[in-house]
Amino acid sequence: MIVSMTEQDLLDATRAAYDAVAARYAESIPERYRSSPLNHAMIGVFAELVTAFGDGDGLVADVGCGPGHVTAHLRSLGVTAFGVDLSPEMIAIARDAHPELRFEVGLMEALQVEDASLAGVLANYSIIHTPPERLPVMLAEFGRVLSPGAYLLLGFPAYDGPVEPAEAYDHATFPAYRYSPDRVAELLLAAGLTEVARLVVAPGEDPKRGFPGAFLLARRV
Repeated sequence: MIVSMTEQDLLDATRAAYDAVAARYAESIPERYRSSPLNHAMIGVFAELVTAFGDGDGLVADVGCGPGHVTAHLRSLGVTAFGVDLSPEMIAIARDAHPELRFEVGLMEALQVEDASLAGVLANYSIIHTPPERLPVMLAEFGRVLSPGAYLLLGFPAYDGPVEPAEAYDHATFPAYRYSPDRVAELLLAAGLTEVARLVVAPGEDPKRGFPGAFLLARRV
């Protein structure tokens, strides 16, 4: 995949930002995840579905895995999962914390995976730094690597604006976006993925920014 200079600059800046905060991030984010039962509920459903898919021996990619806490949770639920992240520092922390699991540095929109080879892809709040114009490319990549009938779970801060598909916001690490669930569902369909279920979490459940949250579960056609 050839990445333009503008896109490469964005990737380099995002990588550098997360490398710089990797140790601090790894100390805080797993606890935030553990204290989010609604997030756990959707990942539990996802794990059950991908475990049943293909007699339970399919491989799942946790893309944007950070320090590997969600990858490890998937494994505790019986899922054969591996993690991918842009940040080498994050991957180093994940490997150190979970040496029994597979982690690799990579791009979410250029996964080093064969076509139609995965039982599932999880992107748990990891598309937030993807500019709206690049989101269709990323979703198409997820569709490429999923086997027919396999599952994708996306988690992201939601936006309910009637016109624009996304809204930019200031993130502690790097500029980010929150997305309209309806528009994301349309993009999923264009990528060959049919929505199975969604969970929209009320804004009041986000004590930091007051954003609603969304989890979209989709299946590869």
